Amino acid sequence: MTTKPPPSAIPAPAESAERIAYISVNTIPTEEPNDRYRLGYHVWLWMTKHEGTLEDAIKVSGARILIPREEALKIIQDKLREHGVQSSG
Repeated sequence: MTTKPPPSAIPAPAESAERIAYISVNTIPTEEPNDRYRLGYHVWLWMTKHEGTLEDAIKVSGARILIPREEALKIIQDKLREHGVQSSG
């Protein structure tokens, strides 16, 4: 019995909301990589739904961040600002 190789993944365009959200959390230290992915997903939700604050998105993600939440918020805001996304809290 043979297995087929997995389908190749097509990366999101460089300026897409998904890519920007995940890049913004890329340097946040977390207990496990999945925590960072979950955090990126919630940042993306915040960017696309425009509900609540970025700080709320970080809290709701439940990501186990290894630095103070305020520091993570600042890092994410700075990365988003580099890509032209304005955030307030």
